[in-house]
Amino acid sequence: MPEVLLEIRGLEKTFPGVRALKGVQLTVYKGEVHSLMGENGAGKSTLIKVLTGIYQKNGGTIKFDGKEIDCKTPIEANEIGISTIYQELNLVLFQTVYENLFLGREPRTVFGSIDRKKMIAQSEQILNDLGIHIDVTKPLSSFSTAIQQMVAIARAVSQDAKLVIMDEPTSSLDKKEVEVLFRIIRQLKAKGISVIFISHKLDEIFEIVDRLTVFKDGEYVGDYDIKELDQFKLISLMVGKNTVKLERKKTGYKFADARKAVEMKNIRQGMRLNGISIDIKEGEILGLSGLLGSGRTELAQVLFGTRRPDEGEVFWWGEPADIKNPADAISKGMGFCTEDRKTEGIVPHLSVKENITLALLPKIQKMGFVDSKKQNEIAKQYIERLKIKTPSPEQLICNLSGGNQQKVLLARWMCMNPKLIILDEPTRGIDVGAKAEIEVLIQELSDAGISILMISSEIAELERNCDRVVVMRDGKAVGELIDGDINQDKIMELIAKGSESEEKKNG
Repeated sequence: MPEVLLEIRGLEKTFPGVRALKGVQLTVYKGEVHSLMGENGAGKSTLIKVLTGIYQKNGGTIKFDGKEIDCKTPIEANEIGISTIYQELNLVLFQTVYENLFLGREPRTVFGSIDRKKMIAQSEQILNDLGIHIDVTKPLSSFSTAIQQMVAIARAVSQDAKLVIMDEPTSSLDKKEVEVLFRIIRQLKAKGISVIFISHKLDEIFEIVDRLTVFKDGEYVGDYDIKELDQFKLISLMVGKNTVKLERKKTGYKFADARKAVEMKNIRQGMRLNGISIDIKEGEILGLSGLLGSGRTELAQVLFGTRRPDEGEVFWWGEPADIKNPADAISKGMGFCTEDRKTEGIVPHLSVKENITLALLPKIQKMGFVDSKKQNEIAKQYIERLKIKTPSPEQLICNLSGGNQQKVLLARWMCMNPKLIILDEPTRGIDVGAKAEIEVLIQELSDAGISILMISSEIAELERNCDRVVVMRDGKAVGELIDGDINQDKIMELIAKGSESEEKKNG
């Protein structure tokens, strides 16, 4: 039996109104590469932040190298041998490589000055041991992102780390750079150093990871040897089976001859979108499916103007869209309910009334003053229409439930008479009753001729609501399902087979 390095049992973490971790567990052995898997909101990031002292736990135990720990700061975690390399590297780019390696722990001469000769010599030795041969006296900014990543790893190793946590370490790396990173991870493993490797790229998980733990909605699902799993089985564990019984009768695909509200052709954006093309018909509910990191949200952001594509064209009702920013998109008749309702959707210190009419303000202003009578009328109309549970339109939106906050955001765009509404995870964190009500609203919008782009990690939700579903993986469309063909098994199969089919196409 391998020796246990990290053992977490019954871990609890709550935030106001949210139980983020619900008695989860995690076991990491010495010298293994372990992955945490789960969709957005699964609890992976929260667990890492509790482990490394950014958050304080509300319950449970954490044992590290045989001792119970309760780190209050990341520095404390670092001192006992837990080192974290975040996606956004914590490095000082204008300083030299050797200065970054010894940041905060510079060796001193007998006279008390910094011993730069010793720093340079030791830096070269540390990097050479990892197979990295660079001029350590050059500023870190003069090297690629991959080298910067290696320097961050080298710093962790030089601090006698027993556990190195890598959060999306390959997000900015090309294929060759990933190979170098994986070689170094294998070196760490050979030295008995454990690695927690967090990535949304399934191909990488199956190449480098020994075991993984799956979380869903803040709960522990199970831990598995990578040899026990294939991609389909892993996806099934991550997305789970929806227990909510909500029904919608499919009446056959009726949009074959409908006008195209949107057409996106060969969209490329950074490393997130790789030449994807989609269209959305008038009144159609188009679903985007795929795992975290597949590019779903990024594609919606390109359409809404919060991201600019590097290549490709966007057409709006057959004409070049020329959307440079969200204001352009709104003026054309688009609305966007973002995934992060709390920070990007609602304005918590404003009332329900003010949140509903926020996008409408330019149209209900005279001489710089809001027409309060009109504002009240519109707010009351949509509170009644959407059955928003609030004591009054003056109630602060932060005091409403998640479901009612989401209804307010829908109302915000509905009162603009939109032609297209983008819904990113529209029912996340919402109870069953509110979920059913919101899905009815979405259907009503579609029946009124409004096009809907729905992004959801809940495959059953896409199955119930969508007329057509495009499945994405690695910034590309890997399949499309229409009406009666939309089901959980077919969607998960397309996600799992995406990379394989792409290889065959290119081979």
